[in-house]
Amino acid sequence: MVLDVEQMLRPVAEKVRSIRAARDRRWFVDCPVQYVVPVCRFLFEQVRLRFVISTGVDAEGCFEVLHHFCHDGSGSFVTVRVCIPDRSDPHLDSIAPFMPTAEWIEREIQDLLGIRFDGHPNPKRLILADDWPEGVYPLRKDFKP
Repeated sequence: MVLDVEQMLRPVAEKVRSIRAARDRRWFVDCPVQYVVPVCRFLFEQVRLRFVISTGVDAEGCFEVLHHFCHDGSGSFVTVRVCIPDRSDPHLDSIAPFMPTAEWIEREIQDLLGIRFDGHPNPKRLILADDWPEGVYPLRKDFKP
């Protein structure tokens, strides 16, 4: 079974910047910050893709959050990529309120990169020690140990 991601995303096409196939069964969907929740919610609730994990990246000029989904029937992966340009106060709406499996990974990204997830049900620290200094994020490129 071949997954037609462009057809699949047609109902939310106005909320997506671009869709590209990186290779067979591997898709990237670039999404503006303000549409991450409706796009991810659509993939999860309507298309019934399985949420796998999220990753955070200190990329060139922005922070990226990538939400990875799997279509088990075809073995395809769809990644919703969001670029957060505000490096001084990076934040993104949380997908955890409708996808509880995202709770811990969003907390991990918050601890390690300093990206705040607005609306997260439990935004307390997960990985860093309670006495870790505020405003110091070990996976940022400017981190100095």
